[in-house]
Amino acid sequence: MKDRIGFSQPSPEADRIGLSERLKQAREYMGLKQEDVAKSVGIPRSALSNVEAGTRKVDAIELSRLAKLYQRPLAWFTGENPEIGSELPKEVAHVARAAATLSQQDRQELARFADFLKSRARAKAGSDGR
Repeated sequence: MKDRIGFSQPSPEADRIGLSERLKQAREYMGLKQEDVAKSVGIPRSALSNVEAGTRKVDAIELSRLAKLYQRPLAWFTGENPEIGSELPKEVAHVARAAATLSQQDRQELARFADFLKSRARAKAGSDGR
């Protein structure tokens, strides 16, 4: 299929490199090891290493599993919405990395605590007349 005049096709190689860099960045941000991620996704560690190096394509199911594990939308990995997942404050990033190592039950408890803190802050702001 020929390109339409005025529309250029992005390079598949550039797309794959961008995806591989975002996958590695997300894994490191979560503080996860390649071996643990590979087990969770159901692929060999060497395959994940090749994906992060840009030498192996990632299929849709693997990408979906990685996005869920890294708690980011697919659009962030594909570069369609780069604003999502931009740098967080240092303290928030620390909490996110720590939460990634918790059990599902502990993460739910952490979420409830965060909701409590938000409601307490709203109540305080309301009582201050803001």
